[in-house]
Amino acid sequence: MLMIHIKKYYEGTTHEEVHTDRYNSLEISPVHIHKDKKAHKDALLTLGDEIVTHIHGQQMPVVNYSSDTASQKVAAEH
Repeated sequence: MLMIHIKKYYEGTTHEEVHTDRYNSLEISPVHIHKDKKAHKDALLTLGDEIVTHIHGQQMPVVNYSSDTASQKVAAEH
C-alpha cells in the first residue's frame, strides 16, 4: 500500500502520470489478501520499478548558480 501512496504523492506533486501497465497487468492490489506472498512481492517490485523508471526518464531542471546572489553563509542539509 505504501508504494501506491508514493505513486499518488508523486503524481500529485509533479502533475505527471506514472504509467503502470506492467503492474496493472498483474491484476493484484494490496487489498487482495487471498493472493500469495510471491504474487504480492512481484507486484511490489514491478510497481517500484515502473515508478523509478518514470522518475529517471524525466529531465531534471537545470539550476544556474550565480555567486552574485549567494550569501556568505551556506547551510548544508544532511
